[in-house]
This record gives sequence, structure tokens and C-alpha cells, in this order.
Amino acid sequence: MVLQEIYNFLDQLSPFALQEKWDNSGLIIGDMEREVSQVVVALDIDEAMIETTQEGVLFIVHHPLIFGKLSKLDFSTYPSNLIEKLILKKQSLIAMHTNFDQTHLNRYVFEKILGFSVTEQKPFVCFSKGHWSYKDLLALLKERLSLSELKVVGKKEIIHSIAFTTGSGASLMDDVKADCFLTGDIKYHDAIKAMSKDLMMVDIGHYESECFFEEILDQELKNLPLLVIISHSKNPFHIESI
Repeated sequence: MVLQEIYNFLDQLSPFALQEKWDNSGLIIGDMEREVSQVVVALDIDEAMIETTQEGVLFIVHHPLIFGKLSKLDFSTYPSNLIEKLILKKQSLIAMHTNFDQTHLNRYVFEKILGFSVTEQKPFVCFSKGHWSYKDLLALLKERLSLSELKVVGKKEIIHSIAFTTGSGASLMDDVKADCFLTGDIKYHDAIKAMSKDLMMVDIGHYESECFFEEILDQELKNLPLLVIISHSKNPFHIESI
């Protein structure tokens, strides 16, 4: 398949036009007329992936390598060092970020991984209504996301409604009408604001909530005449007990 055909398939699956205005989903590096026979799917691209894959491979990732203003290409620094390696190996890169959050990732993780029933869905937020105890909810999150600990803002012994956003969703809290909001990368001032709103929040981790990107896209690509390889990105954080 040529890159344009794959791009068109992905655009139909999860339209790039849905991405947020600050995002950079779509073709990052490549030539739409280039032939592609092998695809690598990953949450993020790194140096090891580039070096251990063949020439001409297409990477489809969740997080755009070029994000925000890139005013120069200094090949000794990130992300220019990876851009140079991709170009030298004639490799291509497509990102599916906030468009894929809306069409696939949020609902998949909320339903399939965490086991909640969606009672309402906004573009970036899934909601569920029910009855959960504080202790049982945290135990479920730890088990389903393989977490050893959780950062929690506020505490409600009984929770009747849950909101959920993968990645960094704290900026969406004004749109959340729920007892508890699950998301990643909750900052200090986000926590202060949540407390003022009587909103319980649980930081489930950015990586931990999005690492299912590969398995979702792998299922969608199975019918294409391509060799699809899943490359599991590493979590840049680790828990250190001293």
C-alpha cells in the first residue's frame, strides 16, 4: 500500500479533522506516494524503535513527535535527533492523538479495561452512574491498571457518578458534573481547584491510561495487506522505594 492509502484508512477510522486546534495529528514525516509494507504501532516513538526496524517502515503513534513550535533542527537534541534518524532510514510517521481519544481510546479504556458502563459521552469525557464505595473504586483502579498506588484529591465514601478522561484531562474539570473524575497528570493547582468544587479526583497516570492505544489500533489494521508490529512504549516514570 502507498502511504496515502493508509492515511485515508486512518482518516476514515478516526477523522484527523476532529483533533484539537493545538494538536498535531496526521502525517508528521513522510511522502504520501511512498510504498509501505510494514507498520509499527506504538504509544510513543523512541530511538530504539527506529534503530531496530527496517528501512521504509511506517510508525503510527499516539503522541505527535513534533508538538508545538519547532524553530530549528539541532540533531543533538530531542525531537530533532529522532527526526534525522527517521529521514535517513526513509521511515514515515503518523500521529493519532486527540482525534483518536474522541473516537476510540476514552470509551475503550472506560468500558473494556475499567469495566464501567457509559451513560453519557462528551468528546473527551465518559460518564457512568452507579454505586461505588471509596475503597472498592480505588481497589478496582489499581487492579485494572496495574497500579501500586494512587494519588487522590478529596474523599467521598460513596460515589454515585464517575467521569473519565485518558491522558491529561484536569483542564476539563469545569465540564465534569460527577462525584469523581479519573484522569492523569493532576497538578497541584488542579487539586486545589477540584477541592473548591467538591470534586474528588484520582490520578490514574498518563501512560497507564493510554497504553492501550496499540491494542485498539492493531485490531483495526488487521484487514489491511500490511505486516503490523506492536511496539510497547516504556513508561518514562517508575516507582522508587528507598
